Amino acid sequence: MTTQKNAVLRSEPFAQSLSQSGTHALTLTPPLPFPTPTLFSPHASPALMTRRRHRTPRSLLPLLLLGLAVALLSPRPAQSQSQAQAPRAAKAAPTANATTTTATTTTAAPRISSSTADRREFTTSPALSTEARILVQLLSQAHYNRDTVRSSSYIEVIKDYMSALDGQRMFFLKSDRDLFEKKHSTSLYWNVSRLGNIDAAYEIFSRYELRAHERVDWIFRNIDAALADLDSDDHHRIDRRKVEWPDSPAEADSLWLNRLKFELIAELLNKRSPEKAAEAVRTRYERLLKNLAETETSDVGEMFLATIARLYDPHTAYLSGDTFEDFNIQLKLELVGIGALLTVEDDYCVVKELVPGGPAALGGELKANDKIISVAQGEDGDFLEIIGLKLRKIVDQIRGEKGSTVRLLVQPGDATDPAARREVLITRDTVKLNSARAYAGLFQVPTGEHIAAPSGDATDHSPSTARTAPIGVITLPSFYGAAEEGGPDGEENSSATHDVARLIAQLQAQGIQGLVLDLRGNGGGLLNEAIDITGLFIPRGPVVQVKSYSGEIRVSSDESPTIAYTGPLAVLVDHFSASASEIVAGALQNYGRAIIIGDRSTHGKGSVQALEEMRRYVPQLARSGAKTGATKFTVQKYYLPNGDSTQRKGVVPDIILPSIEDHLPIGEAELPRALAWDEIPSTFFDGAPIDDNLLATLRDASLARQNSLEEFDYLRRNIDWFKQRQDEKLVSVNLEKRRARRDEDKALRKAFLAERKRLAALDYAYEEFWLSPPEERQTTTATKNADGTASVEIDEAATDAADDDALLAEADTTANVNDASRAEPANDSASPTREISDTLLASDGTEDSPASDDDDDLEEEEDDTGAYAKVDVHLKESLRVVADVIALGHDPSNWIHNAPPLTARTTP
Repeated sequence: MTTQKNAVLRSEPFAQSLSQSGTHALTLTPPLPFPTPTLFSPHASPALMTRRRHRTPRSLLPLLLLGLAVALLSPRPAQSQSQAQAPRAAKAAPTANATTTTATTTTAAPRISSSTADRREFTTSPALSTEARILVQLLSQAHYNRDTVRSSSYIEVIKDYMSALDGQRMFFLKSDRDLFEKKHSTSLYWNVSRLGNIDAAYEIFSRYELRAHERVDWIFRNIDAALADLDSDDHHRIDRRKVEWPDSPAEADSLWLNRLKFELIAELLNKRSPEKAAEAVRTRYERLLKNLAETETSDVGEMFLATIARLYDPHTAYLSGDTFEDFNIQLKLELVGIGALLTVEDDYCVVKELVPGGPAALGGELKANDKIISVAQGEDGDFLEIIGLKLRKIVDQIRGEKGSTVRLLVQPGDATDPAARREVLITRDTVKLNSARAYAGLFQVPTGEHIAAPSGDATDHSPSTARTAPIGVITLPSFYGAAEEGGPDGEENSSATHDVARLIAQLQAQGIQGLVLDLRGNGGGLLNEAIDITGLFIPRGPVVQVKSYSGEIRVSSDESPTIAYTGPLAVLVDHFSASASEIVAGALQNYGRAIIIGDRSTHGKGSVQALEEMRRYVPQLARSGAKTGATKFTVQKYYLPNGDSTQRKGVVPDIILPSIEDHLPIGEAELPRALAWDEIPSTFFDGAPIDDNLLATLRDASLARQNSLEEFDYLRRNIDWFKQRQDEKLVSVNLEKRRARRDEDKALRKAFLAERKRLAALDYAYEEFWLSPPEERQTTTATKNADGTASVEIDEAATDAADDDALLAEADTTANVNDASRAEPANDSASPTREISDTLLASDGTEDSPASDDDDDLEEEEDDTGAYAKVDVHLKESLRVVADVIALGHDPSNWIHNAPPLTARTTP
């Protein structure tokens, strides 16, 4: 069967022009073929995508322009009854290029005073209006799941959009939802798809802003009373995401009173005085109002259009021009800028860190903690003061073309005089984001530990007497790569496959006898990278099958006969391993090439997305230089070589380890409107799953360790603690009860921490390997010696790049976006099992909890400067499993296949 690595997506027949009362809607005739199928991460912001080279047939461009002209010149549909009730919306209807609305409602919301907040006007730009229409038309005509969404389905957008604004359902009232659904249910689809009119988004946002102002006024009036009443037996529900909005203002006040007490108690437990606790809460809600005031039309529009996109499935999205720009940075792991991590503190732009190897770091004039006051373009441009600007606008000022210069007027972070200023000139250049690249470790692992031979006789080789085997670990955060072959100016772009191959070569030079590919927290990436990485371990053959809306099935294969590594292999996964990660793990499992180890299952994302740039449909906007957005939408489902789908069910590991993540509401099956599971016939491939007898031997050995080793006992007790807290939906707002619970938890955490430090001393000796040069990362070499001591060489001039992700994840900042705009998920921190103490050191609130209880006396003293320095129960067990394979491999009678299933066969 002829296959191709990058399956070409053929365009499905597009629906005929929608019409109503003889009026034709915009008919999309996109260039064929569609953009490359895409495997996006299901976590956080959009992750990396698949790509494929394609050309735009010139013959279709006249049809495209003709379709746009017809849409722009055709008469508009008659107003619906709901439109007639909204004068501003009706007034905007005659033009599809710009819509303006004053945020008002036909029915006054309860208890909203006219003095609560100034009413703002939102104006839809011609570009946004056009993109709204294109989005709806594209989804209704080309989405894989298009048959399930009708115009009547758009009533769900109201609730979903309100939830996007008010996730804990505390600000809106149920009457707000009823009002908006009644007003917009019959007209929303037609307003957006035919007119590009998104006035409903502005109206709902304005109601949210008014409710927020009203609630903050209420908080300021009642904070002292709440502070004086912390001895009641009331409780606060910490997760209201699936609860209906309050029925009445009185019910809302009751909910907010308990939440206010909850926040005050959290501050008091962090050793703040009552006055300081109240001040911290006031500051938090002042910041909320400031953030709302800075929200612009584009922000509201993007959130609303993204909500519409999610009607089709959870992985479909609308990306604004800014978001799309950041998306491309994630894809390439590089940007053109100065290389600085920026944040906003009290209206000032503060340099949090410098990206190692970037222009700012190499120049040496800009320092961490410097405050940027003004920005000027070129060597003689005028300075623009940026105090009080949104971080996104600041980033736009600092980024620019490669080779251009930017001047920064900064207040030095170490200056004693607040009036001190220093001018810094930086030449923009390509900044490599090496902290997200693959890295490796070499571990010395005892072999033969707790292995049951096929005869059933048990052997127990302690680490002190058993010989050790060098086993490599390669950690891959994502399937990254550049959009084009070769980088700027002929430079070679880094890719996941290229980096993994280099690390394999480095580890083989050290004589490794086994390898673990760690895909935990890897949410996906480029499809061709997943195929190529699989090809590093197998001869040529099918890797993934894809099925389109029409039922057409295509097979994508690895075409290279070269095998980079032929020895025993394990793949370590968790619930956050998704999409491209599942393709690699599932394919290697189908071929019997690797044993899969980890959580009960992977994430379960079995769909393929395409990325469609709006500029392809609006060439005049592209020519103007304006940023245009993009639509990410599902176009295919993918299947493993044996025909199994990973959708919803994921890849089930051969050896399952206990995990906190098994008790979290994560995974594809938990997401709304996820596609259904199905299967297709197997394609031919030269492989077979690992023999059941061998798997049984390896499982028995692992289970024996899970039932006997103290580190698993430690892990299970952590899981039990977590489950107990997870089941507690209500938290007391009684200060003394909370203080007693805090002391109880602190004692437990202290005991866990002491045990964890003791377990860390038992970890295997290891050495780390990095691809980036020393000046571009902090840790050059981290080695744990056999005696448990650590040797670490550190580049003192650099900073730990792992902190970048933590800063980006802070909930209390407006937008912790760095100059690099690296917005990928924080993979290393995504797994509670990987760093179990993260859960123990968290507060008992949700993501919007104001603060964690004070743990200053529980500061961790163990050395954790190395990537593999912390206790990692799952990784350690995966190393033991590979060591078991190595030990069993010396007895040929253990293998039933002609060649060992965990060892790749060579191709003649």
